[in-house]
Amino acid sequence: MLTLLAVPAPAAEVLLLANGFTIRAESVETLGTALRLQTASGTLEIPLTQVVEREVIPEAPLPPPPPAPVAAPAPPPAPAQDPLEAAARKAGLPPEFLKSVARIESAFRQDAISPKGAIGVMQLMPATARELGVNPHDKEQNLEGGARLLRDLLLKYQNEPDQVRRALAAYNAGPGAVARYNGTPPYAETQNYVNKVLAEYHRLRTRPQ
Repeated sequence: MLTLLAVPAPAAEVLLLANGFTIRAESVETLGTALRLQTASGTLEIPLTQVVEREVIPEAPLPPPPPAPVAAPAPPPAPAQDPLEAAARKAGLPPEFLKSVARIESAFRQDAISPKGAIGVMQLMPATARELGVNPHDKEQNLEGGARLLRDLLLKYQNEPDQVRRALAAYNAGPGAVARYNGTPPYAETQNYVNKVLAEYHRLRTRPQ
């Protein structure tokens, strides 16, 4: 009887998915026709058929012994990384995609509160923020929570032909509404929201560098 063993990869990997997104995994296990990924934000499983390319990130070599200390001026501080780009890359999303959602949601304002009580840049509802384990009033955590939620929704609809539209519709109106209509709900607000985000994403991806 043939037994398949799950063997963890010896190093971190970057996986390119069929939908164009990438995911960084600290470890990867093969489970039959699926991969179990351990990422910085948790564990998830994706079908092997969704993986286009895998790249192993080799461990950094040990540094050489330090030279004898020599008096030298202190180097200038490294520039701070944009928290939006950091959150996008951590979730394996194109920064332009997260930026498009943030612009339409709140115009990048952390002090924005919607009539329904959604908070901050990514307009997280308090209950959603609790489920994600983030503080929505902290900008970096708000961005990380929104990016992780978008990543999870994209994976949820990865086998649908309108994957991105469904994910955006679920971010706006909830997965229940998407399931009820088997696609983007016919709500004017949600339809306009999805179209605006996609238009902004297209603008950012095609603007001259």
